[in-house]
Amino acid sequence: MEAEGLDWLLVPLHQLVSWGAAGAMVFGGVVPYIPQYRDIRRTQNAEGFSAYVCLVLLVANILRILFWFGRRFESPLLWQSVVMILTMLLMLKLCTEVRVASELGVKRRFFAVGAFLVVSLPAGSGQRRTAPVTADNKDEEIRAPPRRSYLDFDPHYFWHWSSFADYVQCVLAFTGIAGYITYLSIDSALFVETLGFLAVLTEAMLGVPQLYRNHRHQSTEGMSIKMVLMWTSGDTFKTVYFLLNGAPLQFSVCGLLQVLVDLAILAQAYVFARHPPKPAPHAVHPASTKAL
Repeated sequence: MEAEGLDWLLVPLHQLVSWGAAGAMVFGGVVPYIPQYRDIRRTQNAEGFSAYVCLVLLVANILRILFWFGRRFESPLLWQSVVMILTMLLMLKLCTEVRVASELGVKRRFFAVGAFLVVSLPAGSGQRRTAPVTADNKDEEIRAPPRRSYLDFDPHYFWHWSSFADYVQCVLAFTGIAGYITYLSIDSALFVETLGFLAVLTEAMLGVPQLYRNHRHQSTEGMSIKMVLMWTSGDTFKTVYFLLNGAPLQFSVCGLLQVLVDLAILAQAYVFARHPPKPAPHAVHPASTKAL
């Protein structure tokens, strides 16, 4: 009788907890990037953040959304992917603006560079001509909007372009190709499960670019420890959420792998703090002296 009398309280409380967990799942994934975003904006230095983290999360969440069309899972996980994609685009926009501003003398790189411009010839010629946009004729005068050809894509500078629009073009191209393949193979259970596995495996590799960068530089300078701590707590929460709510097995495997990578990055931060690298004998670049 007492248990039945408490139903009026327990049922709404259970719903409130469920809504809170769903909200945390949708928006909790982007919280770790808030301090990193603020640090980059404050210092105007994006060297401590790997743009490949954005690439990994964009690919993973696009594939996860496509996986949803073949095997419907909980809506909070779907909306989490949408919110994460928007967040990564914002991070890319900021990092690109900061990097380009600090590389004034560096040649510009584009996802599609087959543009044609109307340029002026020397005075007295009375003629005008068109010339393709390359890294060598960037000083020519622009007279018409560029037309780009994706055949001019240079893989040597992949994901290191000078315009945010090029990142958007790449994301749209990948989404279109992956979406078309998914549309053709949506009836294949093997394809759908493989797609889900690729989505979560890619997401599980989230911290690997940062892990590799730290190892290469033997330093975590510029990396936000708060961001990594939030990664760890968020990934732990996600893994428990997946297990308790019966999400597809791929999600639980993803969560466990992410927690292991997060712990490895925290171990790097601890080791490099105890044994910092010796300063180079040559002059320090001005960009590296900014407060982090």
